[in-house]
Amino acid sequence: MGSCGAVQERAGREQPERPHASESLARPYRRHEAERTVLYQIVSEHLETFLDEVHSHYDKPLPAYVEKELREFMKCGLLPYGFLRARCKRCGNELLVALSCKRRGVCCSCNARRMCATAAHLTDRLIPDVPLRQWVLSVPYELRLLLARSADALSAVGRIFVQEILRFQRQQAQTHRLAHTRGAAVLFPQRFGDSLNLIPRA
Repeated sequence: MGSCGAVQERAGREQPERPHASESLARPYRRHEAERTVLYQIVSEHLETFLDEVHSHYDKPLPAYVEKELREFMKCGLLPYGFLRARCKRCGNELLVALSCKRRGVCCSCNARRMCATAAHLTDRLIPDVPLRQWVLSVPYELRLLLARSADALSAVGRIFVQEILRFQRQQAQTHRLAHTRGAAVLFPQRFGDSLNLIPRA
């Protein structure tokens, strides 16, 4: 779910030091073996048939980036498509690290890695230990195609959304006579819903 967490400073209260999120992420390397997943097997078995079906029955071809996303996913984490050899200077042990596709679409492994890295960065380096609130912006059906097609439009809507939230918080701070407050936000746009239907939101 896309979210916008608005942060408000809380003065005069000491907070216990929280552990770094990155500390819980360290674990021995193991290749994720995408070829064993159901998703990989479905894409591998039906990709060419799917592309032929689109070409034969639709006026417009499948966007090139969609086909590229699927084909790069087919190579992700597989040693024949590239790897690095890592060697421990202390013990001399070696292991092969398969290259990843680093795509943002269908690859569960790369998406999970990016999600964990982003969460660790936000927790360890960016967001202070203060109260947070999540906000979700859902747009009318009439605007969804526009926002899905135009990254500039989606960015503009997200920017206005954050500005309005911060304006509302400033008003609330004035109403309650709170001084020395400051708001901030982290915005994550999302383009699909729980059933992978097209629902751009932030």
